[in-house]
Amino acid sequence: MVKFPTVMKMSKQLKGSLSIILATIIWGSTFVAQSVGVDHVGPFSFLSIRCFLAVFALLLVLFLRSRKDFVKILTDPRLWKAGIPCGVALFAATALQQIGLIYTTAGKGGFITTMYIIMVPIFGLFLKQKPPKTVGISVVLAAIGLYLISGAGFTAINIGDVLMLGCAVAFAIQILIMDRVAGELNSMALNMSQALVCAVVSGICALFFDSTTWQGILDCWFPLCWAGIMSMGIAYTLQIVGQKSIEPTTASLLMSFESVFAAISGALLLNESFTLTEGIGCALVFGAIMLTQIPVKNIKKAP
Repeated sequence: MVKFPTVMKMSKQLKGSLSIILATIIWGSTFVAQSVGVDHVGPFSFLSIRCFLAVFALLLVLFLRSRKDFVKILTDPRLWKAGIPCGVALFAATALQQIGLIYTTAGKGGFITTMYIIMVPIFGLFLKQKPPKTVGISVVLAAIGLYLISGAGFTAINIGDVLMLGCAVAFAIQILIMDRVAGELNSMALNMSQALVCAVVSGICALFFDSTTWQGILDCWFPLCWAGIMSMGIAYTLQIVGQKSIEPTTASLLMSFESVFAAISGALLLNESFTLTEGIGCALVFGAIMLTQIPVKNIKKAP
């Protein structure tokens, strides 16, 4: 007897997948904002300011949507029990990525970072999470595609590559933590709590390691607003919404589509070259993602 997923279940999974894909579109374009922004302010300052902007925007929307339950939502101990570890993991990932880019190329860094698509299912096995059958093939296709997109050449390994590997581990941990803690929590509130944690920690680091001026902040106000409100505020909320509907390995594969949109955004907005090899890589990543969306039939013998 052949069992098919119910229409309701498929619709829920589709909604989750579309939420994460929309998030990757925003994240991909944010690479352009980050590349422009860090020319004016330090990396920790950029991260702290963008996160604080996200916190203010999310609090405003939460207040307008849930005035009666606003205080109740923010004082829920479960919110902060979930938001603190997510925020720490998010800070670790973004900080290691930014520092790693000082020592390695963007191509190598981007490829190593997206290796969380391999780490998530591996770590998930220790948590007794079994991904769908098609995910193994999808992971291999996506890894090859991401390598082609990055144009990375691994003639030697340096400290930047090691830091990027740490970034990938931190992102994998953040994805898995989010999968376990999101539950029935308000998605915007959860994102606000992790953004606040990330903002505070990166702000403390900025005091010791950055030399940012007010003029520098004013010079990159648009990249900061885009990275803060659109990426940290909206896109990360969409990630949480999506992860409530799909398992973490599939979610990480969908998130890897960020590299495709980053390459496209760089070509359109920064006049960066877009080669045939990168196009083939994009097609492989797209194919890997489409494969994860094909429902797997669970075949049982008829009694």
